[in-house]
Parts: sequence; C-alpha cells; structure tokens
Amino acid sequence: MDKKPVALVTGGSRGIGAAICWSLAKAGYHVWINYVSNEQSARSVEKEIIDAGGSCELARFDVANREETRSYITARFDAGEVVTALVNNASITRDNLFFFMTDEDWDSVMRTNLDGFYNVTSPTLNAMNRMKIKGRIVTISSYSGVVGNRGQVNYAASKAAVIAASKSLAREVARAGITVNVVAPGFVTTDMTNDVPAELVRNLVPMRRMGTPEEIANVVRFLCSDESSYLTGQVIGVDGGLPS
Repeated sequence: MDKKPVALVTGGSRGIGAAICWSLAKAGYHVWINYVSNEQSARSVEKEIIDAGGSCELARFDVANREETRSYITARFDAGEVVTALVNNASITRDNLFFFMTDEDWDSVMRTNLDGFYNVTSPTLNAMNRMKIKGRIVTISSYSGVVGNRGQVNYAASKAAVIAASKSLAREVARAGITVNVVAPGFVTTDMTNDVPAELVRNLVPMRRMGTPEEIANVVRFLCSDESSYLTGQVIGVDGGLPS
C-alpha cells in the first residue's frame, strides 16, 4: 500500500484546527496534530479520527518556542519523514484597546501568531525544498488582518503580517512547485466567538450567520490538494460576504 502523504496542522486540538485535521485525514493524509497544552482535546481529536478509519498522531511542541519547534521538526525530517502539506493555524488573542495594551499582550500574540509562522515554516520549507517536494503551505489569517478591528491592534497586526509574508514567500518558491496561500475566516463558531452577540453577526454578515469550522476546513483541504496546483499567493476570505 502506498504511504499516505503527511500534513502538519499547528493548533490542531480544537476549533478550526481540529476541523482541518479531520478534513485532511478524510482526504487521505496522515495528520500530525500539533498542540502545546490541551492534551485532552488533542487526544480526543486523535481518537475520533482513528476510530473513523483515518490516520494521525500527536505532535507536541510550542510554535512560539523557536528552538523547541525547530528541534522537533528537524529531528523528524532527519529520520526520513516528509511533510507535504503545512497548515499554520496556531494563534492566540489578547484583545484590548491599544491605550491599555500591555507589552505582554503585544509580545505573546506576536510570538505565537507571527514568530510561530516563521518557526514552523522555515524548517518545513527547507525540507520540502531539499527533498524536491511540491508541497502546500496554507496559513490561517483572519478578517481582522484584512480590514483591522477595534480592540485587536496586536492580533490584526500579526494576521496582516502573515498575509504579507505568505504573498512574498509564494513568489520565492513558485518555481519549486510549492504553493503558499492564506485563508482569512470571518466570524466562525468556536470557543473564541462564544461572546459575540448573534444580533451583531446578523447585522454585519450578509449571510446573517457565523461560519462553521468545517467550512474553513473545506477550503484548506482544497488548497492542500492537487486541484489547487496553479493557485498561489492568494488570500481567500471565508467570511459570509463581509465587505473588504
């Protein structure tokens, strides 16, 4: 039997990340479910995928820790393992008005959301290039990173930065057959949006509802597939028609 292609999904233990793991496993990938602290949720995702006949394993490392991340990924690649699809999903929020934002609010968001992009993508891309893999890199940004949002200067800045980084990287690696794209969700039903009033969503979103993690995952799955081979450097808004 042919060996399954491997996908690494950061922040894969819950919400959008868990849905992406599910979607890629159903598409035939062996999924590395990255997590850093929520082991119970990660193991739950792992069990559900395996019980459904999918293939996956846990990959514990903190994307905000460059040494730890590089050591983990490099060790596995040096052992002959190959990642053909990378989904940079791990991110955090520390929302506050800029006047009241602390250094830690700013630094922690940048370490995870922006530095984490670099910490994971750099060793993975180097391995793809060395092994001549026509890989896929997909990064989850946000509508906030496209238009900005009150109370999210740090989060919006980090999400806008990964858009610019991905567009630039796409130009650098296109000749190698590696595609780099971004998905920018709007309001999505996750733990992070539990406090968002339903009336606000109905007033702002033309579709008058939140999206689901599965709807984001469907787009990611397409971007990781062979069908997206001529699509790179793009930002795909999955936001129910929010104005840009």
